Amino acid sequence: MGREDVLHAIRKAENDARNTVSKAESDASEIISKARLAATEIVQEGRSESEASSQGLISDARASAEAEAKKVSDQGDSSIKSIHKGSDGNRTAAVKTVLDAFRS
Repeated sequence: MGREDVLHAIRKAENDARNTVSKAESDASEIISKARLAATEIVQEGRSESEASSQGLISDARASAEAEAKKVSDQGDSSIKSIHKGSDGNRTAAVKTVLDAFRS
């Protein structure tokens, strides 16, 4: 093997090495791009699931609060009816007491 053959083989090896490095950099860039895309999709999916879960919790809390409010309202209505029933018998006596107070 002559000197030119050795130099030619060295140049070919250098070119092959450059091509290998270039392909490796291109592959690494592609892997990074795919990883970023996958990460973005995972984050978006997580946000979507989180929002759906939050809406479910809010809906459950709202239903529970509405049921509790209805129960309290029904108890209040019952108390009001009881007060009205109890006051019907006392109304005549109250009017008489007030009129007697004005007369004396």
